[in-house]
Amino acid sequence: MTLSEENYLKTIYHLKTDDNKGISTNAIAEKIDAKASSVTDMLKKLAEKNLVRYKKYQGVKLTDEGKLYAAKIVRKHRLWEVFLVEKLNFTWDEVHVVAEELEHIQSEKLVEELDAFLDYPKIDPHGDPIPDKDGKIQVLSKVLLNSLQEHDKGIFVGVENSSPEFLQYLDKLQLALGHEVEVLGIEPFDQSMEIQLKGEKITVSSLTASNIYIKKL
Repeated sequence: MTLSEENYLKTIYHLKTDDNKGISTNAIAEKIDAKASSVTDMLKKLAEKNLVRYKKYQGVKLTDEGKLYAAKIVRKHRLWEVFLVEKLNFTWDEVHVVAEELEHIQSEKLVEELDAFLDYPKIDPHGDPIPDKDGKIQVLSKVLLNSLQEHDKGIFVGVENSSPEFLQYLDKLQLALGHEVEVLGIEPFDQSMEIQLKGEKITVSSLTASNIYIKKL
């Protein structure tokens, strides 16, 4: 399995739809910044390896074998992110690029020993669940901050946007996973929110609130 093939599988895995429809070649091409024709060629190769089911104009779905392979890549990526933050003092906005390289290491023994060394973490530094060795993933109960109403409370458990710029912005707000927030008010004009965080009142934009996951209390 080439690095490029693994990246395609992971991309399809992340683009999976709730209604079980096939993922379009255009969606994949946009996600990885490639030509649609190149995507089609790769999907045909993956289909020959029984990792995806692909039909022209109907999109692509991962086979059971493809789902497991993709989940294992995601598992490695997220375990390495935990390792980098907890053991090597990387910040949560630095780890993604490094983990992108480490996720392609093929040693299953290394991955399982890494999991044990980290005491079997369930989530990565961004709040995303880590698949187990069988590819199973724990569904976390969470909603976006912008769906909360005034006086609602919750715990910050993840982000929709994991770009370095957004994570650095959250650092400036001193908002980190595990923090409790309470919605004090919602501005009718632009849907910005006043929230209470660690005893202080701060205002977050509608865009920011649409990228923060909360577990309601």
